[in-house]
Amino acid sequence: MLITQSASKFLKRKNTINVGGELIDFTTPNVMGIVNVTPDSFYNGGKMDDENVLLTAVEKMIKEGARILDIGAVSTRPGAQVVSTKIELGRLLPAVQAIRNSFPKMPLSIDTFRSWVAVRVIDEIGPIIVNDISGGTLDSKMFETIGKMRVPYILSHIQGTPNDMQNNPQYSDIIKDISTYFGEKIKRLTKFGVLDIIIDPGFGFGKTVAHNYELLNRLDSFKVFQLPVLVGVSRKSMIWKAFNTTPEEALNGTTVANTLALMGGADVLRVHDVKEAAEAITIFSEIKATIN
Repeated sequence: MLITQSASKFLKRKNTINVGGELIDFTTPNVMGIVNVTPDSFYNGGKMDDENVLLTAVEKMIKEGARILDIGAVSTRPGAQVVSTKIELGRLLPAVQAIRNSFPKMPLSIDTFRSWVAVRVIDEIGPIIVNDISGGTLDSKMFETIGKMRVPYILSHIQGTPNDMQNNPQYSDIIKDISTYFGEKIKRLTKFGVLDIIIDPGFGFGKTVAHNYELLNRLDSFKVFQLPVLVGVSRKSMIWKAFNTTPEEALNGTTVANTLALMGGADVLRVHDVKEAAEAITIFSEIKATIN
């Protein structure tokens, strides 16, 4: 996959989202650093339950080039069991508050599918991005809530739920099916007054390994929506299964996949390893500059 002149029209687009009056610009792709405060995430689970460890890790991400931090308190790995709202908030709020207090200018996102969790966090610390892996399917009030709170929303595609999404997922045409899903969801979000939307095709969320690679190969199809596109493939099974290894050994493969995603038009890379993703963006930007 090479960057061609015909593809370059996607690279010249200027996209922004408004987070509490501050604009995040996607003229150059952004790195979103993953901050898991869960004990059971598929990678790094349970390592950030101490505030000092958390803030040290966050500081490192920022120094390495993270432009957004995505904080999650519920594991959504395949087969994960959903925890209560009380447990989620008990993990999430202290982490978000600590990060906001230490890094007040850093744009934050929360990885939650619960509208009430979004309301509580926004009430406590102000506007943030809401990253909902369920696309509103697990909470019927989510779209309405996002519209009322006037915050950006990451609209993800999922087939099923985290508990059953990998039980034989099927599509007639994965790009067409997901595009139809996005079209319907974006229309509903717009009716609720949601102004800032990022779309995420949901790598690994109700997809086989083959589905994931077809998505990656045809990622530029989603540029038709004229919205920023987020890609989250960091250390996922689509990578380490290709090598018959583990998430811990999937950094190099992740960097390769992230580079391909950038070439397909990704505007946000959601990653565990910020430095490597930021370097991929730098190299990609150097190539991009030669065709402008």
